[in-house]
Amino acid sequence: MLDSSETETLLEVSNIEVIYNSVILVLKGVSLKVPKGGITALLGGNGAGKTTTLKAISNLLHSERGEVTKGTIAYRGERVQELSPEALVKRGVIQVMEGRHCFEHLTIEENLMTGAYTRSASKAAVNADLEMVYNYFPRLRERRRSQAGYTSGGEQQMCAIGRALMSKPETILLDEPSMGLAPQLVEEIFGIVKDLNEREGVSFLLAEQNTNVALRFAHHGYILESGRVVMEGPAKDLRENPDVKEFYLGVSDEGRKSFRDVRSYRRRKRWLA
Repeated sequence: MLDSSETETLLEVSNIEVIYNSVILVLKGVSLKVPKGGITALLGGNGAGKTTTLKAISNLLHSERGEVTKGTIAYRGERVQELSPEALVKRGVIQVMEGRHCFEHLTIEENLMTGAYTRSASKAAVNADLEMVYNYFPRLRERRRSQAGYTSGGEQQMCAIGRALMSKPETILLDEPSMGLAPQLVEEIFGIVKDLNEREGVSFLLAEQNTNVALRFAHHGYILESGRVVMEGPAKDLRENPDVKEFYLGVSDEGRKSFRDVRSYRRRKRWLA
């Protein structure tokens, strides 16, 4: 288990606020850290602010008329919130967008090769990294000549992660990797994330609604509610926290609750009292 207190902090988000259209306040004082070699989970329901947090870090807000109006975002101790997304990729930080974004008209292999576009590596080095991606995602090797738009949702998610790996990232921001996938595929994707973390040393900040799965694979977690961090701690502690069990895992001391029970009780959450 990674001890974040004894490892280098790669990414540090300090008290940021994000406003859309100069009016709508979406993030309200969000702070978090991603340690080197860690898997950090950003948890919460739909609309909690997870995707906005990732886009604030990767500098993709401007295309949606959003901006960071307060706070700082630093990578390896240097402010990066003014950098372009391309410059941030060259620093080693890349985002895998929600929704399995691929170039549908390109083949799987052509999609993967676009991930190496920002690098000045030799052809041999790029080919070695392509082989590494295929080793982690054998299904992509089988479908490498297929147009991405005609592959399954799971294969497109693998392609999106593989394309990010081709940029040789130090840190991957992974947005909702389980969205729309069957449970077996979700386990497979998260298992590969764990392998990439342990074998390749890639650090992850992953935004995920599937709290149960995320907390089994992550080292540390942050829970967002309405644009605020309401709880954080080691993943093993969050898994056993009674509030997290009840509000996010659907389990309480009285047994599993229905969605309606959980939803109505959320208004009385202790951490928002």
